[in-house]
Parts: sequence; structure tokens; C-alpha cells
Amino acid sequence: MAAVNGNRLTHLQTLEAESIEILREVAASFERPVMMYSIGKDSSVLLHLARKAFYPSKIPFPLLHIDTTWKFREMIAFRNKMAEDFGFDLITHTNPDGVRDNINPFDHGSSRYTDIMKTAALRQALNAGQYDAAIGGARRDEEKSRAKERVFSHRNAGHAWDPKNQRPELWRVFNTRLNPGESMRVFPLSNWTELDIWTYIYSENIPIVPLYFARERPVVERFGTLLMVDDDRMPLGKDEVPRHELVRFRTLGCYPLTGAMRSTASSLPEIIMEMQAARTSEREGRLIDSDQVGSMEKKKQEGYF
Repeated sequence: MAAVNGNRLTHLQTLEAESIEILREVAASFERPVMMYSIGKDSSVLLHLARKAFYPSKIPFPLLHIDTTWKFREMIAFRNKMAEDFGFDLITHTNPDGVRDNINPFDHGSSRYTDIMKTAALRQALNAGQYDAAIGGARRDEEKSRAKERVFSHRNAGHAWDPKNQRPELWRVFNTRLNPGESMRVFPLSNWTELDIWTYIYSENIPIVPLYFARERPVVERFGTLLMVDDDRMPLGKDEVPRHELVRFRTLGCYPLTGAMRSTASSLPEIIMEMQAARTSEREGRLIDSDQVGSMEKKKQEGYF
């Protein structure tokens, strides 16, 4: 924990207190909340905050991971270890229709793949659990459509988001009321920046997936994006030969759709220094963010997180 500056909270302590207040508000206001667990750095911070918010009790809601079957292998191993180490209730869901039809990023394209294996899968899981609030780790600084979201973001009975019909949040007053069938998406990290996340991970010694640290990994370059060859399911072009390069990941998702970056940052202080000099969004490495016009906002209107 960072030091207190006199009687005033530091920047990180203020963000932490706000997020913990939001998590407790969700637990108090909704009957069946669930917390999304995408295994990335923001999810790791969210998990840490939830454990703090309800300590010494267990987190009073389950964690839900939408497993597309195309996540990095290190992510799945990390997810299972965190569930074992911290004892939270972990629910995983994969769209059975997508598995039946062998939907994958290579044969069906990123847009259709995301719609079936992520958006539709999420709607299935939320309906099955009858969850009335889904907590996520999205931040406003990630991407322009996410900057439009409220902390408590209303969804209709079909899980759709209407960016033109949002509830005002004045003086940190949250409107948690729902009509039957409606739900809420809740974003306790809305006011954090990417640099805040990394600084907090460092100050709180939060475990994260090793893929964030630079080391030599097998990659191929496609359309200017470095893709890591994480298993033998990835089809290679006739001229493509994986080569080992010193890379790390600034954001994590499905490995065929997540670009690596050339970097020598192999420790948290080095990553923080790298982020201080960064002038681009971390989401530029996510191919799904640019596969359609207005891509992320369109996906969110259809139910994507």
C-alpha cells in the first residue's frame, strides 16, 4: 500500500477506495451479481480489490470466465492457479453451438468469431445464471466507446447497451434500479488509467500472467501484427516460419487476435517506465477492435462487454 500523504489519500488510495465502495454497492444492491474474470491485468486488479472489499470473508459473488478455447495457454493455467490459491467460486462457460460448428478466428474471421464465442456466449452465461449485475474491469481510457460508459451501465432484457439512453451519475449517486429482465454492467475501474493499473500492481505486489513480461517467444508477422504461435492449431502460410523475438503483451485476449509488442521490459518497473512513454492505446493490439466500422461500440450494443 502506498504511503498516506499527511491526512490525504494518495491518488492510488483514492482510486482504490472508490472501487471498493462500488464493489460493496453491487453486493448490497443486487440479488445475483457476478464478476467477469478475463484473466488480464485489469481482472487481476479487480480480483485484488474484491478480496480487499470483503476481507476476511470470501468474495460474495462468483467469478465468470467466458472461455473461447483460444486463450493463451498461460492464461488458463494462471486462471486455475488463482482460483486454487484464493478459493473464489469460478464459473467457466463456452458457447456449445460455437464448439459444435468449430467456430474459430481463422476460418470465420474475427467479427463472426467474437460475436459467437464471446458476445453470444456471454449472453448465454448471464441468462443461465440469471445475474442482475455483471462487474467488469473495463476502463474509460482504453477505447473511445468505453469512455461513454457510466460506472453503473444499464442493459435491457436482451443485454443491449444504448449509449444515447444512459442514466446520469451526479455526485457519485448511482441508480441501481432495474425493471424485470434488465441487468446492469458495473465498471469499478472506470476512472483508472493503464498507468494507474501498472503502478497499483507494483505497489500491491499483485500476481499477473507472465505473458506481460518480455521474453523470447515464437511469433509470425501478419499485416504488421506480431502473432504468437501458442499451439499447433494455428495455420501457417507457406512462407511463414515462426521466429523467436523478444516480445511481451500489453493486453491479453485470444492469441490469434492479440498482437505482441517488441519490448525489453521484463520487470514491473521497466513496464511502468515503458507505459510512461507510450502514446498509443493498449487496445491497438486487439484486432477485434478494428474489424468493423465503429467496431467496439457496435459489439457493446449487441451485448459484448
